[in-house]
Amino acid sequence: MKLWGSIAASLLGVCSLQAADISGQIIIKRKLTKRAVTVTASTYHRGVTVPAAPDAPTDPLDYERSRVVIYLEGDLGTQPATATVEQKGRRFLPDTVVIPVGSTVSFPNLDPIFHNVFSLSKPKSFDLGNYPQNSSRSVTFMKPGIVQVHCHLHPNMAASIVVTPNRWSTKSSPTGEFTLKGIPPGTHTIVAWHKTAGFFRKTIRITATDAPQIEFHIPLEAETVAQAR
Repeated sequence: MKLWGSIAASLLGVCSLQAADISGQIIIKRKLTKRAVTVTASTYHRGVTVPAAPDAPTDPLDYERSRVVIYLEGDLGTQPATATVEQKGRRFLPDTVVIPVGSTVSFPNLDPIFHNVFSLSKPKSFDLGNYPQNSSRSVTFMKPGIVQVHCHLHPNMAASIVVTPNRWSTKSSPTGEFTLKGIPPGTHTIVAWHKTAGFFRKTIRITATDAPQIEFHIPLEAETVAQAR
């Protein structure tokens, strides 16, 4: 038994040495997203007036880069997690969330008015109904894909939940850097997704001694597209 234990420990050690971290850069050179126009409270207001939370005073390109989700394709094993999307100031905060398949997202209402959370997306459709302040409802996401979330009562409210097929996923920093840690050796497809620009994919090869540096240009530059044809 001790011998087998030593062998198993050695194999685990080799596997951990072979796993690699991938670092990369998201490059966006122009504004892509049209900010949502917040409907005035009087349009649908009943009861307490809730001012809409203002847009964060960020650089437009920082904003675009921070909304990019990066993940690996393939059934590589998952670790379900929990996440929270608040309803606050007549917004969903945060408005972009990335979770592995099997994870649960809670939607607490922090406004002194009713909200409603629903989605018609193919990976997960649901309607949580109307519920008041300090109430929360949750949804578990069992299929990978992009789930667009809205509020029936406030048409300006929108959020994206990116459900990934495994645990290797992250969001880009405002300056465009990202890292996926402990990726097993082999050939993988790495995906970058932006709500406006769509999906971008690259094939990478991980070995015990090498992990590539990745760059995603979003959207594809015209010259790059012409070369690919």
